[in-house]
Amino acid sequence: MGFSVQTDDASEEMSEINVTPFIDVMLVLLIIFMIAAPLSTVDIPVDLPGHSASPPVERPDEPIYLTLTAADALTVGTEEVSLDRLGAALDLATKGDKAARLFLRADETVPYGKLIALMDQLKVAGYLKIALVARESGGGSS
Repeated sequence: MGFSVQTDDASEEMSEINVTPFIDVMLVLLIIFMIAAPLSTVDIPVDLPGHSASPPVERPDEPIYLTLTAADALTVGTEEVSLDRLGAALDLATKGDKAARLFLRADETVPYGKLIALMDQLKVAGYLKIALVARESGGGSS
């Protein structure tokens, strides 16, 4: 719907402002900020618990435990292995089944970075099903 002002002087400029492009730009910016705002909230303080209050999960008949001790010793089952031989030791323990679930236990004094490095090594070796083991709580409801 157009609005036209007729004047006697043809050289006079129209003083009407077309705000449609301005509104379009503002709506696009609004959508961009609505999408980007939730993605920018990264610094959330987290206090991780020392044990799990959830009921214990049923374990398989022969679970494969991967243990990282406070002294940085890494064991698969009961055999101590080095980080570079981890893939071969896991292939032997799982009989080559990359879909086998591994139960990862780590001492609570192990730095978080070392735990992540170990999980990266597991990913490189092809093992993606990793269960983190925590202390079971003694005071659960029945």
